[in-house]
Amino acid sequence: MKPYNFKKFVALALIVLVAVLILPSTSYAGPDPTGPATGNLTTLKDTAKSGPITLNELADAVGHNRIAINFVWVLIAGFLVMFMQAGFAAVETGFTRAKNVAHTMGMNFLVYALGVIGFWICGFAFMFGGVGALAALGGTPGLTNEVTITLFGKVFGIIGNTGYFLNPSVYDVGVFSLFLFQMVFMDTTATIPTGSMAERWKFTTFIPYALFISMFVYPIYGNWVWGAGWLSGLGANFGLGHGHVDFAGSSVVHLVGGVAALAGAIVIGPRLGKYNKDGSVNVIPGHNIPMAIIGTFILAFGWFGFNAGSTLAGVDLRISVAAVNTMLASAAGAISATLYMMWKFKKPDPSMMANGMLAGLVAITAPCAFIPAWAAVLIGAVAGILVIIAVFFIDQKLKIDDPVGAIAVHGVNGLWGIIALGLFADGSYGDGWNGVPGTVKGLFYGDPGQLYAQLVGGITCIVFVFGAMFTFFKLQDKIFGIRVKAEDEMDGLDMPEMGVIGYDNASGPEMR
Repeated sequence: MKPYNFKKFVALALIVLVAVLILPSTSYAGPDPTGPATGNLTTLKDTAKSGPITLNELADAVGHNRIAINFVWVLIAGFLVMFMQAGFAAVETGFTRAKNVAHTMGMNFLVYALGVIGFWICGFAFMFGGVGALAALGGTPGLTNEVTITLFGKVFGIIGNTGYFLNPSVYDVGVFSLFLFQMVFMDTTATIPTGSMAERWKFTTFIPYALFISMFVYPIYGNWVWGAGWLSGLGANFGLGHGHVDFAGSSVVHLVGGVAALAGAIVIGPRLGKYNKDGSVNVIPGHNIPMAIIGTFILAFGWFGFNAGSTLAGVDLRISVAAVNTMLASAAGAISATLYMMWKFKKPDPSMMANGMLAGLVAITAPCAFIPAWAAVLIGAVAGILVIIAVFFIDQKLKIDDPVGAIAVHGVNGLWGIIALGLFADGSYGDGWNGVPGTVKGLFYGDPGQLYAQLVGGITCIVFVFGAMFTFFKLQDKIFGIRVKAEDEMDGLDMPEMGVIGYDNASGPEMR
């Protein structure tokens, strides 16, 4: 037997290794570590078909992928907004007392489920039944029936009238994407009064409220702004800018929720022990500031879906501007609120830091896509101070008890947000918005009509929503009584209203 030749073995092994590394690249498509060869023309064609790719096939593939990108963007943004419900639950529960945590959490939980069903039954149809074809989502066929009236020779959209129960006439992927995204917006509105009416709202009367606002109040005003309704037509009909413009919901979502919260807080009255007979105010602190701060960060995170997602298109690269403006306004709101509290009361107060950030987010929601960065900082900074002034005015002057500051955060700053758009929109975006040629410009950029349209939309929201919700709460209170019994309010609502306690140690006078 010949002796083992180690050198020949090594040489042979090297030859095999080189063949393994080199030869595959000449026989089939190898890996693509940097991406330029992945997703090339061959992947556009069904491998079961033979022959070259035609121009029509290429165009269909490109168009399909464009809409697919938009779908993924809208759905992910919707998922982010849905997660905001956890933020609202944490903020509201943290700002209220330990003896009511199961009750407050329960309302924030169930309002989502009730809102889904209410919006599915008729809310979506009333809001978007006449919106028409949304090209970004592939056309949304079936949403073509807007109830209108004609006045002064002008057509005014009043309410949508198709899409009930997502029936077969709207059984379309684009329509379903729109439904999910808009449903979670509506749920944000619906949960706002659970903060202003917390710690004394009878759970059995909360349930009809959640259905009423999701089926009627929110969708009707939403139709006027986003669903081809009459407020969106103020530009085309009367030359007021581009009509009432609200990119992501300062008026449609937050002002509606804030005004509903105001109506509910007035009807239900203040918590026991909040105001003395001489009119002096007792502070009722929340039980868990860390929970509220964590909830605020969850909301700020979800807000990127709220604002940037409202392009309804991942291929609309303005999403970066909307997202950054959202971030800047939230930071400015938190900082200005902190500085104002330190100047006014010598202490920063974390609860006001949180509300300052939320106020900045609410205010930037309408103008986020239409303004430069410096304007976003200014809008947020104003909101951070405005929310504190509004909280103390509502609490001490109007004697309206709002445990979490929902009216000030969402109502006052929702109004500020749409006004800010009418002032600072710089004309860099929004060509053809609401059917009006040209980009959206505010007062400071040459179009006072846009500010007028914003004011008309805001006043309309306040009058309509307050009238509808105040009447609803009054009737509920007269027929059923919307407030819990006094002894239950004193002892805590968890056991009498929910049947469970949130914390084992939530008893005794220190928790009351």
